[in-house]
Amino acid sequence: QVQLAESGGGSVQAGGSLRLSCTVSGRTINNIAMAWFRQAPGKEREFVAASRWNTFYADSVKGRSTISRDNAKNTVFLQMESLKPEDTAVYLCAAGPGIILSTIRDPRQYAYWGQGTQVTVSS
Repeated sequence: QVQLAESGGGSVQAGGSLRLSCTVSGRTINNIAMAWFRQAPGKEREFVAASRWNTFYADSVKGRSTISRDNAKNTVFLQMESLKPEDTAVYLCAAGPGIILSTIRDPRQYAYWGQGTQVTVSS
């Protein structure tokens, strides 16, 4: 059984930083797409960043966020800087075996999801 466990969320003031972690159990993350999405109340799930052949970012976080992975620890990270109130959301980690490049931003292509970790940014 594949399980994803996020951690690292919290409440910060605008301009602050957070580092999210996602540890995967039940399968290796080597050679599969790993991604972060976020969902705010009343809004659709939104792509944030992904890592596979390269790294990919949403325009809204590009330059402020860095996705990285430690395959040996089966863990993916999302370092977020210069946080804004509009970054407030539940952040979810996802794993996508078999994803192709053109669909890496599509949440429907990801087979495994974590429960999410809340990020709240106050102004």
